[in-house]
Amino acid sequence: MLKIHNSLSRQKEVFTSIEPGKVSMYVCGMTVYDFCHIGHARVMIVFDMIARYLRHSGLNVTYVRNITDIDDKIIARANENNETISKLTDRFIVAMHEDSDALGIISPDFEPKATLHMPQIIEMISKLLDKKHAYLGSNNDVYFDVSSFDSYGRMSGKNTEELRSGERVEVQQEKDDPLDFVLWKAGKRDEPSWSSPWGKGRPGWHIECSAMSTHCLGNHFDIHGGGQDLQFPHHENEIAQSECSTDEKFANFWMHNGFVRINEEKMSKSSGNFFTVREVLQKFQPEVIRFFILSSHYRSPLNYSIDNLEEAKSALNGLYIALRNISFGTRTVPLKKYEDKFNACMDDDFNTPKAISLLHELARDLNKNTDKTSREAIELVVSLRFFGAVLGLLQDEPQKFLQAKSDSSNNFLDEVSIQNLIDERVAAKSDKKYSKADQIRDHLQTLGISLEDTPQGTNWRRN
Repeated sequence: MLKIHNSLSRQKEVFTSIEPGKVSMYVCGMTVYDFCHIGHARVMIVFDMIARYLRHSGLNVTYVRNITDIDDKIIARANENNETISKLTDRFIVAMHEDSDALGIISPDFEPKATLHMPQIIEMISKLLDKKHAYLGSNNDVYFDVSSFDSYGRMSGKNTEELRSGERVEVQQEKDDPLDFVLWKAGKRDEPSWSSPWGKGRPGWHIECSAMSTHCLGNHFDIHGGGQDLQFPHHENEIAQSECSTDEKFANFWMHNGFVRINEEKMSKSSGNFFTVREVLQKFQPEVIRFFILSSHYRSPLNYSIDNLEEAKSALNGLYIALRNISFGTRTVPLKKYEDKFNACMDDDFNTPKAISLLHELARDLNKNTDKTSREAIELVVSLRFFGAVLGLLQDEPQKFLQAKSDSSNNFLDEVSIQNLIDERVAAKSDKKYSKADQIRDHLQTLGISLEDTPQGTNWRRN
């Protein structure tokens, strides 16, 4: 029985979908004005894992992850680069897809763009105005009236008086209340704009997600997700404007992944501790990054550091070493006793650290098995591969993964050079020149290459 921590109720709840056998999930995606950073990678990997497990559980998942392709940051960056907004956003959408593909992310079923949903946005704002939940400000911006929604503050856990006195509230004379937020911004010179009943302009950020999610999934859907930083004000505002517009409950479950910290400090461009996905991919294989992110529970803080990634690489190497040189056979179904354990871990609010511990347990059992052709060994391999695939892990061929070059290894010996040294060592051993053979092994070890002698020959891997 799957239980999910609902950010709205602040407790785990038994998950029951609105429509039996089907799950509708919307996740706030990227604002495309720069390359994706490691925080974006966590969002993509976490909700990819959730979609994979829900599908593994036999549910038909409709997964929507939007693209914000118009907002203040995009306009500012386009002006800074002296390029059109469409050229900027198209370039970074391509880059985002490249990063996503590299990380093994399954594409969402729908990936709506804000600029292609202006009719839905305008329709939602019109309904809010008609129902007196919104008003036209003196600056011709349209604002949502927070006082018209009694449940405002439920997501953040604060009442409106607390929020009004908070530092994050921006006071503007054009608004009736400091908490009121913009739904539509009046057009400005040299900014993109669309026609509306209130004049030319563009949408506020919050209304974009409400319009896209309800258009793709309906007014009421199962899961809404995103990073923890979006709980307030973005998701708070989404709930208010959506429920006031539709008169229906917006989302049943709200899920938020934790923050990413860099060397125990808040990630920040200004302080220099900011890393893009492609920068990290230059040093580590994609599965290492995925394994590192899933080794922490999705709601926990995640500390990014080279040391922590090296530990993840070492742990993942151990799983691949256990799988090396063992045939799958024809069996495709995992062992029932292990499947029950795996599902119990994941049904507990997607507890991937416990699930990964089970993978290590399987690897240890496999390593203890002396007959790698036995039924038990094959069952362990199938189980390890099967559960790894649910998490998006262990997708590579073991030898290919273990022998892949990465900048983090400080080792740039090519495979031909390594094999030549191994052949030289084999010849030395054959000639009983054991001292020379040991010297070659030690030399390779200093270069980050480990050897393993087996009856089938010598295996090697990069440390």
